[in-house]
Amino acid sequence: MSVEAELLESVSYTPVQRMRHSAAHVMAEAVQEIFPDAKFAIGPAIEDGFYYDFELPRALTPDDLPDIEQRMARIVAGKYPFVYDRWPREKALEYFRNKAQTYKVEIIENLPDKEVGIYQQHNFLDLCRGPHVENTGQIGPFKLMRVAGAYWRGDEHRPMLQRLYGTAWFTQEELDQYLWRLEEAQKRDHRKLGRELKLFVLSEELPAGVPMFLPRGETLRHQMETYVRETQEKYGYQHVWTAHLGKVRLYKTSKHWYTYRDNMFPVMQGEQETSEDDAYVLKPMNCPHHITLYKSQMHSYRELPVRYAEFATLYRYEKAGTLTGLARVRSLTQDDAHVFLRPDQIQEEFDRAVNLTLEVFNTYGLTDYWIALSLRDPQKKEDYVGSDDVWEKAESAL
Repeated sequence: MSVEAELLESVSYTPVQRMRHSAAHVMAEAVQEIFPDAKFAIGPAIEDGFYYDFELPRALTPDDLPDIEQRMARIVAGKYPFVYDRWPREKALEYFRNKAQTYKVEIIENLPDKEVGIYQQHNFLDLCRGPHVENTGQIGPFKLMRVAGAYWRGDEHRPMLQRLYGTAWFTQEELDQYLWRLEEAQKRDHRKLGRELKLFVLSEELPAGVPMFLPRGETLRHQMETYVRETQEKYGYQHVWTAHLGKVRLYKTSKHWYTYRDNMFPVMQGEQETSEDDAYVLKPMNCPHHITLYKSQMHSYRELPVRYAEFATLYRYEKAGTLTGLARVRSLTQDDAHVFLRPDQIQEEFDRAVNLTLEVFNTYGLTDYWIALSLRDPQKKEDYVGSDDVWEKAESAL
């Protein structure tokens, strides 16, 4: 989500999000007291808390957090009102330029509005659509959690900012329960258990996000893969294997190259390379490989559906700051499948895929999950393969 989109989304804050958003502004004021020349980026409410991104003259440390919290507590106790105003775009640009707030200037320059929202509480004025609580005294019990790095606009080529996270709740009991849940979750952190149970290793001798499995871990992987393989075969899937490399031309043909390039590893020079199309790249997804397999043979409509499944190792160049144990990696094994079928088989195959997934989930006791469907954008039909009739049949089957 873009910075501008986050500003627009803030209008729909729930009461607790509104309070946390206000806490982010109070935190920013406290930081400003310590670092008068601080540059401010954005400070939204997030799930279970809030954060603000800063450019500061030095790195924050855990020792800074108690001081910031004390300053925040004083501002909260002051019950200072959050005052909203609308400024003409040029007035806002002039103000933030004079304050050397380069990130605010960039945000305003990318907003389409002729006027922008301004909020002020006590000694802190910020570019913001809101909403906020009426005054700082309505901010509940809070705690600052940690400091992390975050690239401006999520772009590794832009400045690295310091992101200060906090949490705020309506009551002390809610805050205490949240902190207790975090403590319990840390005891069950899979990275901690992975070391203690000798399951997997993340070594500095390898690239970040490339795990290796010890014998116990590989035994678990093998058992899980065997179960899923057998279940897939029961549902009529055939297993295939595809290589870890592909040519650039393959991903250009599938269009992945144009939409996924930033998440792929750098291109490698191929043998007798004559153009970029013939260069090699680590496989980031299976789709074009499975299609290539299907195209390698003649198929009668009587053979359909053809169901390919694969436990494929993929490589995705995730940003370093997003890597988390086994939850977010650069080398992963994806249980993937593609079905080649006739239009009149869409409903049946969709039901089959859902039933297969639910059977596996139920076996593992997974009950708390959500499902996302990727549909065609009717405003950009030219970006999609297939006729309107086929798309309507496919989407209606969902």
